[in-house]
Amino acid sequence: MSTADRVAVTPGIARLHASPGLAGPGRLGLVTNHTGVLPDLRPAAPALLEAGARLVALFGPEHGLHGTEQAGESEAAQADPTTGLPVHDTHRSSGERLDTLLIDSGVDALVYDLQDIGARFYTYVWTMFDLMVSAARTGVRFVVADRPNPLGGLVSEGPLLDPAWASFVGRAAVPVRHGLTCGELARHLNASAVPHVAGSAADLTVIEAVGWRRAMDAGATGLPWVAPSPNIPTSTTATFYPGTCLFEGTNLSEGRGTTQPFEIVGAPYIDARFAPSLAELALPGVHFRDLRYVPTFHKHAGRTLRGVQLHITDREVFAPVRTAVAMLATLRRLYPGDFDWRTSDGGVEGTGHRHFIDLLWGSDRLRRAVDAGEDPLPLCDPPAPPGRWAGDDVLLYS
Repeated sequence: MSTADRVAVTPGIARLHASPGLAGPGRLGLVTNHTGVLPDLRPAAPALLEAGARLVALFGPEHGLHGTEQAGESEAAQADPTTGLPVHDTHRSSGERLDTLLIDSGVDALVYDLQDIGARFYTYVWTMFDLMVSAARTGVRFVVADRPNPLGGLVSEGPLLDPAWASFVGRAAVPVRHGLTCGELARHLNASAVPHVAGSAADLTVIEAVGWRRAMDAGATGLPWVAPSPNIPTSTTATFYPGTCLFEGTNLSEGRGTTQPFEIVGAPYIDARFAPSLAELALPGVHFRDLRYVPTFHKHAGRTLRGVQLHITDREVFAPVRTAVAMLATLRRLYPGDFDWRTSDGGVEGTGHRHFIDLLWGSDRLRRAVDAGEDPLPLCDPPAPPGRWAGDDVLLYS
């Protein structure tokens, strides 16, 4: 059976490749990276050129056009060796600097094609937002070639971000696990947030993904999984990420520097109590295995750590955000003199020395509840199901 026979979903970029006119007239810039591929894994940029699209520039996000860089980094601007097109680095660019970049690029429209993973603090959607703001200010049309949300679209978790805690890991009021596709999120942000920054909404078009349904996770689409960044190697990693990414805001390793990032967490001070204490919570859809590991880089590099590996037993009931929050509360209870929060910026611009967990959570309420010994799980309740928190009119899929 060929790959094409297994694919149940046609992403927006494949529809654009078949009909380049869907992006409208004029010179196109493509916001993309290594995840911007057709279902047969052909890179989108050369494929679009071969199809006759008037593509004149490429724009890369965090991790770079080829996805080689670690969190908080990007590749230097250069010419793409495959297409010869200029590559503009958008990471850490916003406001007037990004406006100037768009004007100088000479594009009439931007086409956005990046694989999101459904968590507010994954920065690709905020690259999209910042470019939508600049597009609105400079008169550039904005086109989203939509892709499925790999976590599905039936569940949201966590609170809306408090604007006082806005950063590049959250620009606007979105839940931690948002349950929308990039196209749906773009529609919501274009109505609710872009006008407040740009003065008007962007001229937005969404090229929908055909065949996707909200109940589908990454495996159900039949689309090949391309790791969207160095530490999201599999779709299972993406399932854990909306929860275990919160450990970036602590002094625990979140598994970077191992082959199982975001599936394992640990620290030098963890002992035999941690895994059994988590098992006693009987959290739905997950088991915890006691383990030891040595990260090769990032936190505690070269040291033997003890912690747990999370094993999903039922994807339909596993709640990554609630699970991680319960783990944080357990850590504070078991290791009050050792567990701590990070105050570095975590690679996010403009954060100063605020607690990084507050930026990830979207407020300081989680940190304060955990430190006070209060039950933080009620904080995980979403404002409403997907689409309802954003407004039913943003939904493109049933």
